[in-house]
Amino acid sequence: MNLLNKHDLDEEYVDFIENEVFSGRFLSEYIADTQRIYLSDKRPWVIGYSGGKDSSAVMALIYMSLLGLKPEQRHKPVFVVASDTLVETPIVVNHVNNSLEAIEKGARRDNLPITSHKVVPKTTETFWVNLLGKGYPAPTRSFRWCTERMKIDPVSTFITDKVSQYDEVIVVLGSRSQESASRAQVIAKHKIDGSSLAKHTTLSNAFIYTPIDTWHVDDVWKILRLCHLVSEETPNGTKNKWFDKYDLEWENPWGGKNLILWNLYKDSSGQGECPMVIDETTPSCGNSRFGCWTCTVVTKDRAMESLVQNGEEWMKPLLELRNKLAETTVIEDKGKYRSHIRRDGRMAFKTLTVDGKKEMTEGYTYGPYLLSFRQQFLKELLETQKQLNKVSKDLELITVPELHAVRHQWLNDPNEPDWEDTLPKIFNDVFGFDLDWTVDDTNQFSHAEAKLINELSPKYDVAPQMIKKLIDLETSMSGLSRRTGIFTKIGKIVQQDWESAEEIIEKNLESRKNQMRQSKEVISISEELEQLNKLIEKEGL
Repeated sequence: MNLLNKHDLDEEYVDFIENEVFSGRFLSEYIADTQRIYLSDKRPWVIGYSGGKDSSAVMALIYMSLLGLKPEQRHKPVFVVASDTLVETPIVVNHVNNSLEAIEKGARRDNLPITSHKVVPKTTETFWVNLLGKGYPAPTRSFRWCTERMKIDPVSTFITDKVSQYDEVIVVLGSRSQESASRAQVIAKHKIDGSSLAKHTTLSNAFIYTPIDTWHVDDVWKILRLCHLVSEETPNGTKNKWFDKYDLEWENPWGGKNLILWNLYKDSSGQGECPMVIDETTPSCGNSRFGCWTCTVVTKDRAMESLVQNGEEWMKPLLELRNKLAETTVIEDKGKYRSHIRRDGRMAFKTLTVDGKKEMTEGYTYGPYLLSFRQQFLKELLETQKQLNKVSKDLELITVPELHAVRHQWLNDPNEPDWEDTLPKIFNDVFGFDLDWTVDDTNQFSHAEAKLINELSPKYDVAPQMIKKLIDLETSMSGLSRRTGIFTKIGKIVQQDWESAEEIIEKNLESRKNQMRQSKEVISISEELEQLNKLIEKEGL
């Protein structure tokens, strides 16, 4: 291998690299290809690292490739970026954090231009701020609102920052065609002729490199175990068996063992990992273990159930909370948890197409979670965090900035403004102390005022929430020299659907009956006019 600087590699690594076959090619050939692409230009690399088997394998390949270069050839930076949604499975978070630390420590020791980075979503776009704060329903296959906010955007921002700094970057992924046929098709579609790179599907000046694209799952574990895979004849046919050739089995080139990774996969019934998501073509985690513990895209999280059954019993409260969220996605039960009013203040009726025309039905789509549900779930989330803190003091299910953001959303909720400011009380009830709850820049009122409005509103047949929003509007604009647009804003509040679902449906039915009655009258008049015109023509008038 021309580019291999053997002096920087242990004898066992050199033997492994030069003699092990991966998908029909020696590992040394893959390393040579990786080194060639690395040396071909000045574009820095961004490695998408999820902590799973595929991203760990590509990390090992690149680390070996850089080790094999002479120090003066390691001329451009390699950024290892991991995305943390803040609701990742805690056991995986620890694994990723430890791995990033070990990679960077090993890179400093070996004089490699590798640094590790962790990206998180903006506080306003986290899972809890959207679900508990704004009332977004738990994600489903038809409404997966979380991926772009929590994974794509943070990684895209990191890549865009590097593009602005270096003009162009190469994003290295552990994607394999065998793992995801759809992802393979997308990469192939954007492949650059005569190059190993593909254009990024959405980010300009970013290019994709998938060095282990042709590898099988056995190849992935082979590089992670640093040992041979041999075939043996058994009474049940030909079976693959790991042959532990080296004492270094399971060791990463940067140090540390991959045995933890193997146990994670083994203990979760072989569930797939959640890939580094860089755009909407990347396959979703679904029932993956290397994903969010809150994921409700599938009915049951088999992976987390397996982890609990295999000794991680401390995670059981998380599984129970996740299952409670999943229950809110059951179609028949949505009305228990969600408002009939959407965040725009209106009820959204479903439509049917009849004779090419859309007609509204009595059915409607549900809006955000009711404030009462969000309050109760936050309490249970905090109680679970308090319980799990006995296992790990560093475990944080919801961050303090998120709590402040959720509180802000509640105080300014478009349908159910939380005048009683209940979040600080919920927190104190659970933990017995207060955070630094600064005075919010909203116009909240006291519990007594809210109670008075709730008592008076029914007497005047108006919704208390509407009165609260009108008072909030007036207070927000008081003292301004120009109150431009206040009547328009008042009109929007008054025109919202503040009644119960039954009352709105009844009103809608009456409106439709009136429209039909008016339509029939128009048709009748038109027919009479037509007959009159014919009579006039006949008489020759």
